[in-house]
Amino acid sequence: MNNNIIIINGPNLNLLGEREQSHYGSLNYEELKKICKECSSKLGLNLDFEQSNLEGDIVNFIQNSRNKYSGIIINAAGFTHTSVAIRDALSIVKTPKIELHISNIYNREEFRQKSMISGVVTGGIFGLGTNGYILAINAMQDLLKNGN
Repeated sequence: MNNNIIIINGPNLNLLGEREQSHYGSLNYEELKKICKECSSKLGLNLDFEQSNLEGDIVNFIQNSRNKYSGIIINAAGFTHTSVAIRDALSIVKTPKIELHISNIYNREEFRQKSMISGVVTGGIFGLGTNGYILAINAMQDLLKNGN
């Protein structure tokens, strides 16, 4: 096992702190990256952090992770509800995968209550704010340590 993990973020997450703070909080994207990198470092994990507003970029991040990372944490954002391509890419990767959402997608608009990717990930964290990223990093460390 290597200790390399990647967090992949989808559309509009680069605008954290600016957009709909009632759903996403006031922490900005750069602050979130810093906190995640500090947490992962304390756990002995090497973390890369990616974001794109383009579906194809996210598919490429996932595909390119196959031989470099031991685990993926993904917040596919709006693509969660629409992207068969992201689902298919995730299904190819055999390492642990955690789906993450800052807001509780199951307590929002009806169109957000369906996740295309939940069926191909190891587990999910929903509705716990940006703290969900820290929970996901900790969960990933446990998954990797236990060989899941």
